[in-house]
Amino acid sequence: MSAVTQPLIFWLLLGGGLNASFKPSGVPEGTSYIEYFYPGIITLALLFTAIFATISIVQDRREGFLQGVLVAPISRWVLVLGQALGGTTLALFQGALFLFLAPIVGVPLSPLSVFSVLGVMLALSFGLTNLGLMIAWRMDSTQGFHAIMNLILIPVWLLSGAFFPVSGVPILLEWAMKLNPLTYGVAALRRCLYFNAPVTVEEIPQLTLSLLVTGLFCVVTYLGAARTAYRRPNVA
Repeated sequence: MSAVTQPLIFWLLLGGGLNASFKPSGVPEGTSYIEYFYPGIITLALLFTAIFATISIVQDRREGFLQGVLVAPISRWVLVLGQALGGTTLALFQGALFLFLAPIVGVPLSPLSVFSVLGVMLALSFGLTNLGLMIAWRMDSTQGFHAIMNLILIPVWLLSGAFFPVSGVPILLEWAMKLNPLTYGVAALRRCLYFNAPVTVEEIPQLTLSLLVTGLFCVVTYLGAARTAYRRPNVA
């Protein structure tokens, strides 16, 4: 409930508060901020669920459960994959709940757009869960995990084009957003949402490039999470 409610509150409060003053360049005429913010809120729901799912690694280590799993005759690549798929399933389910809100903000859905959005959400969930695992496997306390989350994961989301578009920002922020892999995941969500009603979406990456970068993000984060698990000793 927390992973769903918190992004929803963000969406309603920030979307309602900034709706009247939202006039950025690179956005189709007539787009409200609540509608623009919608793909970003879906991404935030996926991010929060990935965080909540992977923080259990720290708790399992402290309680001794993880040590028992690590001595089992299975590869850590398989162990990390199982953890990632579990978190991905939760994130995809909770992110999919936000699709029911699309007609409310004026985003018409078709079977094609729904399936394409779910595919992008699946890839984003997998990549974000692996990113959370990379951090959780290195942490010995939940306090440290939350500190890293606030220091890294939330800024990564803010600089993904979810909160404001790339156009019109200072040059350093623009390059940070362009180098942020999550920017391409949010861009893929935006383009897939409008499959059945194409609109002119400027200043965001094309769908093909966005899907390629998102797929690469999934592979790199999984390899990084598995390598971190191999380098972590069996006991804390």
